[in-house]
Amino acid sequence: MRRHERFLAYGVGGWVFEVLFTGVKGPVRDKDWRLASHTYLWMLPVYGSAAVAFEPVHDAIRDRPWWQRGLAYTAGFYAVEAASGTAIKGLTGEVPWDYARPRGTRPVPVHVKGLVRPAYAPVWFGLGLVLERVHDRLSNPASGLRRQGE
Repeated sequence: MRRHERFLAYGVGGWVFEVLFTGVKGPVRDKDWRLASHTYLWMLPVYGSAAVAFEPVHDAIRDRPWWQRGLAYTAGFYAVEAASGTAIKGLTGEVPWDYARPRGTRPVPVHVKGLVRPAYAPVWFGLGLVLERVHDRLSNPASGLRRQGE
């Protein structure tokens, strides 16, 4: 796949992940079984660019232990979340995912300027490791298919 195709694949994949994630949180967080989900149009370029920027990092650290790679991805996702949130806030006046807002019946979560939530570190850690496989398959689909058959 070419770079722009991977950008779209990551962007749409991010949208789907966010819709599923926000829908599943309803019953857990608020006892709301409607499974209402949401995302923002802003997130397509955020997810697309973050993941395409992730690819060279993955290539550079691929021989490191899994836990070091996971920590690097977590830091990278936090940096992208903070930078893109700051840029979007500068353009629109607010951050779409503003963590400083209360949601549901729970109090305002621990956050840094409404841009990042430390509680999401395990999500970013795991997602980074999952995206390694996605990156390998998108970059070289034939090698990904061979791995499945091994």
